[in-house]
Amino acid sequence: MADTNTADIGFEKQIWNAVCVLRGNMDASEYKNVVLGLIFLKYISDRFEDKYEELCAEGEGFEEDIDEYTSEGIFFVPACARWNEIAKRRILRK
Repeated sequence: MADTNTADIGFEKQIWNAVCVLRGNMDASEYKNVVLGLIFLKYISDRFEDKYEELCAEGEGFEEDIDEYTSEGIFFVPACARWNEIAKRRILRK
């Protein structure tokens, strides 16, 4: 195998710089905690959204009832902490 990578896509440096900006002053070994937290939030938000849509389709008005989610082992995610809200705020800051 070749010892060097000759592929030059052109955006590698930009991606690396973006990661460094997002990481800020945090040590690279601690960055995994941030990433794992975001992955967990995305997972629970996706599960919540699936159940939320199911409850909306039923039309009985239980979309914001915590017990509807916890009875099935699904985390209830407050409106301000849902993935789409967090992503929207992050995009608006740019």
